[in-house]
Amino acid sequence: MPAVVWKGHISFGLVSFPVRLYAAGRAEAVHFHLLHKKDLSRVKEVWYCATEDKPIERADMVRGYEVAKGEYVVVEDEELESVAPETASTMEIIQFVRASEVDPVYFETSYYVAPGEKITKPYALFLKALKDSNYDAIAKLSMHGREHIVLIRSGSGGDGGGLLLHTLYYPDELHEANKQSIPAKVAATKKEIDLATQLIKQLAAPFKPEQFHDTYRENVEKMIGEKQKGTRVTKYAKRKPAPVIDLMEALKKSLKGKPAAPVKRARRTKAA
Repeated sequence: MPAVVWKGHISFGLVSFPVRLYAAGRAEAVHFHLLHKKDLSRVKEVWYCATEDKPIERADMVRGYEVAKGEYVVVEDEELESVAPETASTMEIIQFVRASEVDPVYFETSYYVAPGEKITKPYALFLKALKDSNYDAIAKLSMHGREHIVLIRSGSGGDGGGLLLHTLYYPDELHEANKQSIPAKVAATKKEIDLATQLIKQLAAPFKPEQFHDTYRENVEKMIGEKQKGTRVTKYAKRKPAPVIDLMEALKKSLKGKPAAPVKRARRTKAA
């Protein structure tokens, strides 16, 4: 049974209906444990009190906010719940926008929005209205210790066709300092741009996410299996791109190359 991330109501004008949020995805990776190099035993994390110079139990800890150097204000869970805004239990629709108006750079985490108990007429009405109008909803939602701005949209057939929710970064959370200044003037010639456009069209294809897989994770899992069996570890050669000296010639050779073949999903080797 999937875990419910949040449950409450969506408020749409004078209409309100119960919903539940479920995580839409999670990044997968190969996880390693830290071991003692001497005897390969597991290394455990120890919570340590610097003042008393001794380990302490989790039950002996409280949450504190540092207001000055070495000075803390202790905050209890009940106190955090008491100051939670209404959006902790009710998503308030603020406005509706076109999907193209929201830059994907603001997207943080995705969730499936399911009816609270069973599908209700208000849920179905809201979903149908979003689909027919081609609008997405912007709402406020409090969870995981913060109030989020979220985008709610209608899903496609591939994800069940229900409502989807995406938490959005606030503008001050984007790393503007990392944004690079790119000269507006394009140095490429018209012929070069035309060839690059042809190459884009040649490689254009419908997006099918099931075609893609994590080659690095598969290689690591295969390596672990080989080490477990005591066989030689397979090494993969890495191709170094040659520097482009003649851009026109490189584009022409790219166009003459074979069309990109569909990406086949390799069978994964399970690690112990």
